[in-house]
Formats: sequence, C-alpha cells, structure tokens
Amino acid sequence: MGPSEGVGDVSLWRVHVELEDRPGRLGELATVVGKAGCDIVSLHVVGEPSDDGAVTDELLVRVPDDVDAGTLVDAIGSAGIPCTLLVRADAAELSDAATTALALARMVAADPGSAPRAVATMLRARLVAAEAPAHPHSHTLRVGAQQVRLGRAWPFTATELSRAAALLELSAQLGLSAPRRAAPCDDRILLLHDGSEVRLRPATVDDALLVAALHARCSPETRLARFGSPTPRLAPGLLQAVLAGENGGQAVLASTAEGGSAVGLVTLQDRQDDTLMLTVVVEDAWQGRGLGTALVRRAVDLALTAGAEAIAASSAVGGDMRLARLLRRAGLRPTARLIGDSVVVRAPLVTAAVAG
Repeated sequence: MGPSEGVGDVSLWRVHVELEDRPGRLGELATVVGKAGCDIVSLHVVGEPSDDGAVTDELLVRVPDDVDAGTLVDAIGSAGIPCTLLVRADAAELSDAATTALALARMVAADPGSAPRAVATMLRARLVAAEAPAHPHSHTLRVGAQQVRLGRAWPFTATELSRAAALLELSAQLGLSAPRRAAPCDDRILLLHDGSEVRLRPATVDDALLVAALHARCSPETRLARFGSPTPRLAPGLLQAVLAGENGGQAVLASTAEGGSAVGLVTLQDRQDDTLMLTVVVEDAWQGRGLGTALVRRAVDLALTAGAEAIAASSAVGGDMRLARLLRRAGLRPTARLIGDSVVVRAPLVTAAVAG
C-alpha cells in the first residue's frame, strides 16, 4: 500500500506482532510503544495461534513525524515481542473493523456480484487479474464457482482468508435465492475440480473447425447421448446454424486455457413456449471435472437474461440419467418424460440455483 498523508504531525503505520497469550503481555506491548513516543490506535487479531500459543495481532499505530518507525520496531523487539510487519497505513483504516465488515456484508446482500470488491476492501487488498504475473503476496480464493485473486504488500493470514471466504459464501448463498440478471458471456478462465483451467467464451462461426474436431474426438456414446447420433461428423448446416446463433440461438465454447483446442460446448436454441432447448457436450477426457456443470450454469444465466422460463434437453433413451444429474448439479430441478425414442428433460428457471 502507498504512503498515507500524516494526521497533523503524526503518520499511521500498520504493525504486526507475534504476541504470547499470557497475562500482562499486552500491557508490556502498550508500554514499549508508549515509551517510543507512539500511540496504539487499534488492535485486532489477524492470525491463528502458533504452536507456542502466540497469535498475530495487527496494530494501527500513530508515529510522530520526528520518530523513525524503525525505532518503534526496535522498541517492540527489546521486549521480546517479534515484529513481522511494518507498512504505512491509510487514515481511512481508522474506521471500526466490525462496522466495516457489516457494511460490506450489507453491500453483498444488496448486490451479490459485488463480493469480490467487498473481499478486497475487507483485506485492504486489490483484485488481481488471472493473467497478471505471480506476486509473492497474492492469494486466490475459491468458493463454489467463484474465484477471486487478491494481492497486497504484505502476506495474508489464514484468519483473514477465512473471513473473506465467509463473505464469498454469503454471496453464493444469496445467489441461490434469485436468478442473476446480467449476461455473463464474457471471456473468462474457469478453474476445474482437478486444478486444470479452461477458457469459457461465446462461440462464433469462426469456431466451426474447433467444434468439429471436438465432436470427432468424443466417444460414440458421448455423441449419441448429446446429439442423438454416434457418427463422428456433424452435419455442416447444423453446425453453422448453431454457431451463427440462428433462431435466437447462443453458444458458449470451453477451450484449453491457451485456446488451441475445444473441450466443451453448450448451446441454447429453438425457443418454444418460453423454453430454450439446451445441448451440452464435454470431451470424454475432460468429463468428471465439473466442466459440464459450469457450462450448464452459464447457459442458465443466458436463458434467464433472455427471459426464458425453462430450459429443456433431449437425450437418447439410456442417457437421461446423466443429463438429469448434470442439471441437478447446476442447481435445477428437472423432470423427464419419454417422447418417441428420446427422453426430454425440462427444468424451470424460477428457482434456478445458479452462482457464477
């Protein structure tokens, strides 16, 4: 964090100390800080107890301009109290931490999408782009489908990260109560269950070769379950219609992180009676990692934005259980019925439990 402006003839510093849990220790800390000519403005615990019972406490200390901050560190160390951090703080941090946390929770309650910004504010950190270079003091929080990467000038503690995770969990729970209205059709990186990454982005007609290669690599069972045909080639007209968005259709492509190979595709098309037909396919080698669920969630968000009341999918007889499980994992409540040689699974969107 950058230097703050002085408050009168003093400046504000953030100090982390490892304080033993024994009677009188806090008083000794206050005494040495006072003798150094400084004043403790606030103190709260930011770290969990170590093996010897010491905890990491964060102090906000007013230091007179004529006192070297290094003198404060030396004074604390002379009392046998390890000082692990000394950085300039901002005067805005004088606000009560509990009041700030409640205000951030209210902000998330009003807008669950604001959770990443709220978490960054809580931890006095900044949001870091996924493609940004690695930083020694950066951390990625993952709760459900949400992924937030944070960075700041000093290390995060486990206690701080658990508080941030709680705020993200609040956002996820709130996301279950109401459909999201924004259309998340932007390009983004998704972290799968096994730690691998894929890129999700809108599909276009320029992706025809990638999708054709994806279809060809799938097993006959996967092609039959998703497209009703085990043949390794899609009809050119069908492929172009899907990717061109004909009949109000939309498609989202999942590719490897560098974009060189398609590994999954979800489509929405043929709107009938406020219902959008869904098709989702995931390459066999990428199944079981959560990609199919993520693609369905993205499709649900798009369907909600389009004003649809339900989504439906058709599968060959025998493939219905896999499809129904996929929709349930995405937070939907599907019902199935047999129509001819196909099983049609339909899921209303009124109670869609979708986050991310």
